Amino acid sequence: MPGREDMPSTLRRSPDKAQRTWEKTHDSAVQTYGEGERSHRTAFAAVKHEFEKVGDHWEPKGRKGPSDQQAAGGGPERRAPTAGGVDANATKDHLLSVARKLDVAGRSSMTKPELVKAIEKANDRATRRARGD
Repeated sequence: MPGREDMPSTLRRSPDKAQRTWEKTHDSAVQTYGEGERSHRTAFAAVKHEFEKVGDHWEPKGRKGPSDQQAAGGGPERRAPTAGGVDANATKDHLLSVARKLDVAGRSSMTKPELVKAIEKANDRATRRARGD
């Protein structure tokens, strides 16, 4: 199945449900749009609806729903910046908890948008380390 072969390493380190969500959505999107960026974006959108990126993997959000401005508006014509898997719509307390897990320095004095950016950077670093980059 193409979804299993194309699955990003961050999802391979994630719960089975996240992997199944990616695989099923990706395969369906490939049938609709063909292989490529659009099918990958579609699969990530489905994953982000229930999971958030924490470090080098995805964890359940505890609630379903859009994770950032792009996910809330969506659509191929509208391109807003994404938060890279960070649940930007979460509470500040939740973001502080994730930042604590990732050992983000200075987190207690950050605003919510600053926390989102700092978590995104920490996630990117953790993913690069896990991939050996």
